[in-house]
Amino acid sequence: MSIENRVAWINGILATMNPEINTCEYGILKDKTLITAGGTIEAIVPYKSVEIEKCEKHIDLGGALVTPGFIDCHTHLIYDGNRASEWELRLNGVNYAEIANSGGGIYSTVLATRSASFERLYALSEKRINAMKSEGVTTLEIKSGYALEKQSERKILEVACALKAKQDMDIVPTLLAAHSVPYEYKDRADEYMDYVCKEMIPEFWRDGLFSAADIFLEFVAFSLEHAEKMFKTCADLGIPVKAHNEQLSNIGGSELLARYNGLSSDHIERIDERGVKALAKSGTVAVLLPGAFYFLKDTQSPPVSLLRYYHVPIALATDYNPGTSPFASIRLAMNMASTLFGLTPAEAMMGVTRNAARALGKEKTQGILKEGFDANFAVWNVDRPVEIFYEIGPNPLKFRVFKGIISE
Repeated sequence: MSIENRVAWINGILATMNPEINTCEYGILKDKTLITAGGTIEAIVPYKSVEIEKCEKHIDLGGALVTPGFIDCHTHLIYDGNRASEWELRLNGVNYAEIANSGGGIYSTVLATRSASFERLYALSEKRINAMKSEGVTTLEIKSGYALEKQSERKILEVACALKAKQDMDIVPTLLAAHSVPYEYKDRADEYMDYVCKEMIPEFWRDGLFSAADIFLEFVAFSLEHAEKMFKTCADLGIPVKAHNEQLSNIGGSELLARYNGLSSDHIERIDERGVKALAKSGTVAVLLPGAFYFLKDTQSPPVSLLRYYHVPIALATDYNPGTSPFASIRLAMNMASTLFGLTPAEAMMGVTRNAARALGKEKTQGILKEGFDANFAVWNVDRPVEIFYEIGPNPLKFRVFKGIISE
């Protein structure tokens, strides 16, 4: 690599999150310099290494803490419509069934999103992404699922792909056409799943519009039989799968997902030991979503002790969406996961770095500060990693770096 393309990031404390470095759970390295080139981390060297002199540019970090760029591995941020008024109704004692029967709930978002233009969805989503960038996020999963109809689901995925092409953010589109049974298919969930499997999945995959397929596997949405049909369709095409599981009930979704080597099983407040053991055997990541737990005032938290016992990797995400988790703050999700679910600060950091990368199938290139990995990292005005998400409000981010380039 020529000197013109090499940058030395000096005078920083590196929280590498690399499990091979046993200084502590954060993989802390002091008196080291990060060298980047061509959008990747070329090396981590001693601060007086001769390699530093072979770099075109030296950037002094002033003793700041450097972490891998944060990864938000579960969001639904492309949508139109505002459901604040519904939240107010719920706070005033109106139940969800009454709200849904009067045209509210997910279907109000579906109707608004279907009618929104590509340009409007892009502009709305860009604002939400900017909020996430401000908290050190460099990789972001975006699910479809607020259209539930072929052309509008395509529109959502095309917006996600356009954002990926134009934003300094690695965006991972996920197909969630199986988010809910649309009103056109009321009481005909089997027919809708046929529509998803025959009309959407093969065409959208052929056109390169998504990276994985997801399903809301719950008694209020889709059954194990529906999920198996979708998983088989995806397996035949080589499409990775994941699922919303055990949020409201336990119908065995994680066990089924594990049989198809799912990337991640998300929510899982009500998973049992059999489900946890299945995830451990398949290597599937457990993605915890404390924002939804908090916003819905749930009382059953996920079995973190079981996940630890069976060594299931735990990731965290915002679950950013208009109905159950209207929070664009990964730092808040980390704080909630520690406070509400009992994760240690180190587990919370792992949850938005290396384990989140694994939940998206990116564990070989992201989530760790290591030679050969993407040069995506965040620089913080803090002394210790826990300070990043201890105090919510003031933002300690100094700047973020995407593919080796500073993004203020």
